[in-house]
Amino acid sequence: MRKPSSDQDLPTNLVAAFPAAGVKDSSSSAAPGALNELAAVAARQFQTSFLTARLLGGIWRGSEFAILVTLGLGLYAGIVGMHYSLALHYGLLTLLGASALVLVLGFLDGYQVAMLRSTGRQLMRLATAWGGVLALMTLCIFFLKQQDTFSRIWLGSWFVSGFVALAAARIVLAFRIRRWARNGVMERRAVIVGGGTNAETLIRSLESQPESDIRICGIFDDRNDRRSPPIVAGYPKLGTIKELVEFARVAKIDMLIVTLPLSAERRLLELLKDLWVLPLDIRLSAHSSHMRFRPRSYSFIGSVPFLDVLDKPLADWDWVAKRVLDVTIASLALIILSPVMLATALAVKLDSPGPVFFRQKRHGFNNQIIDVFKFRSLHHAMSDPLARSIVTKGDRRVTRVGRFIRKTSIDELPQLFNVLRGELSLVGPRPHAVHAMSSGNEAFVEIVEGYFGRHKVKPGITGYAQIKGWRGEIDEPVKLKQRFDHDLFYIENWSILFDLYILAMTPISLLRSQNAY
Repeated sequence: MRKPSSDQDLPTNLVAAFPAAGVKDSSSSAAPGALNELAAVAARQFQTSFLTARLLGGIWRGSEFAILVTLGLGLYAGIVGMHYSLALHYGLLTLLGASALVLVLGFLDGYQVAMLRSTGRQLMRLATAWGGVLALMTLCIFFLKQQDTFSRIWLGSWFVSGFVALAAARIVLAFRIRRWARNGVMERRAVIVGGGTNAETLIRSLESQPESDIRICGIFDDRNDRRSPPIVAGYPKLGTIKELVEFARVAKIDMLIVTLPLSAERRLLELLKDLWVLPLDIRLSAHSSHMRFRPRSYSFIGSVPFLDVLDKPLADWDWVAKRVLDVTIASLALIILSPVMLATALAVKLDSPGPVFFRQKRHGFNNQIIDVFKFRSLHHAMSDPLARSIVTKGDRRVTRVGRFIRKTSIDELPQLFNVLRGELSLVGPRPHAVHAMSSGNEAFVEIVEGYFGRHKVKPGITGYAQIKGWRGEIDEPVKLKQRFDHDLFYIENWSILFDLYILAMTPISLLRSQNAY
């Protein structure tokens, strides 16, 4: 685990900046949900992005595959020459050899961060894996009686140059990983929930793990300083659990580690009820527990055991895949729909005085506030940027053009720009206005318990609830609850195919919608 080693490390900075007396009162003076001064300073230190181990491993797999394929095809062109009759054979063997190495190294944990940062061990495994792949290819060539097809000089050159290139790249990467670990680019940022003896035991155990990439960002606990000291193992208590929820929305952290004993079932359930709305991994420390579960129930950081309570949705490569899908389809949609958008802009301008576009503040990912773009559908003088009064059937504020573009959802097309800006996704829970209320003037957060749990992923232009008919006016609590349930189902069952299904069904759902005014 990373220990304080520079001016950028939290415990050193904060303990120096805030003496014990200041730390002691940090959790008692702030309003519920607001960040006290100590927590705000810490949150600002952790607003930079970081690279996860899983993402790095995937990137490096692709990089080594590309290096081997490029070398193999380049050597073929230089040694054998561009003989089109042989190109298919050499190309196929190159792809198979590169794929085999990546698979074998994965099996040997060659893409784990602990291995990538250790120069000697990873070079030994690289030599073993690449030598084994070469031997396998040679046997295949022999038994398929293709000795005359493939050049021995090419095969030997590819083996030597491939090993040298990959070894050199891994030596550089090992140096970079150690540097990234020091400056915070590559780490898993964790917050401890619950202080006292259990937290100290856990922190000491993590510090003893030589290959741990965990960085403790602070401790949050509702208990007073007598039961939960203001500083534990050099890390300050930053505030209460309600402040933790706000902290996690300001700082970029990856994991919450709950250190309460498993026997405190009631308190654990209360904590999880507050924390499950956050888009983070939630782990329960099992280090000091006397209860024993099946081995598959545990995950480990080094030899320290944890129980996996919740996993962050759309993490690492899932997030990358969804983002690529969003940018690709949104860009194509803007090109294809540009005539419709231009015609709509002209119609809005001619129909009533005022701007073409309307911006509204809505809840985005992790409950952050974003500006969502729409074509203006209300009379400008009657516009309601805060959405304190929802649009109902026959609403006199809606313009003639507005009725049509709201019914057909054409007014939502400018949100494609929000997608390209990274604020929205094509598919996800629909973003509600910050002050959105039902027809009965009841705030959404008061209708549905755990309402902000739908913000664990980016909101979308369309969503699962919308294609199931739950769009438009919310005049009954059951309608919001149905939206909420469908949004949670989407979050828990996300896949690229699910997104494509929702996108395909969206035009069909618009034809049968009865609730959009």
